[in-house]
Amino acid sequence: MTGHRFHYEHAERLLDPKRKEWIDPQRVISMLSVKPDDTVVDLGAGNGYFTIPLAQATNGKVYAVDVQPEMIELLKQRAAKLAVTNIEYRVADVASTALPSHSVDKGIMAFVFHEVEQKEAALDEIRRVMRPNGQFLLIEWETMESEMGPPLHERIPSEELFSYVKQKAGNVELVRFHPAVYGLLIRWE
Repeated sequence: MTGHRFHYEHAERLLDPKRKEWIDPQRVISMLSVKPDDTVVDLGAGNGYFTIPLAQATNGKVYAVDVQPEMIELLKQRAAKLAVTNIEYRVADVASTALPSHSVDKGIMAFVFHEVEQKEAALDEIRRVMRPNGQFLLIEWETMESEMGPPLHERIPSEELFSYVKQKAGNVELVRFHPAVYGLLIRWE
């Protein structure tokens, strides 16, 4: 089910220190094996909870894509305060990023896929921008009540999303970050 879009007026929630207990950006960086020269994309970057640590982990370019210009502006402000200069900002939908084809080594879409209306188009776009042997991590909320995250009816069960992505992407591994948070690590061939 497609949920409502997370609104930029609540962006401070995305930086709540409690989130780190549930999903630490450093674990994501390690899981993706981000290297110093990797080009990375964060689809649905928001105000940069993952974008900034990813940019600090590589000297390569990090594309921050978000459909809300206000989120991109908040991310720009945070990056400037932290002197992070290797982020390229894009106001775009995750299903049509206008990024160059086969230009990305590693990527992430965290807590966004349940909001995406054109899920197949979004997966096609990810495949288009990823280089061969690239890795992409799709992170979502498990269908269980939790103190953070969207309402239960907006969440996608891990088994359901795993089956769907497996049909589209091939090499997919289900990983758990927290009982309420899971990821699909996709290796593009």
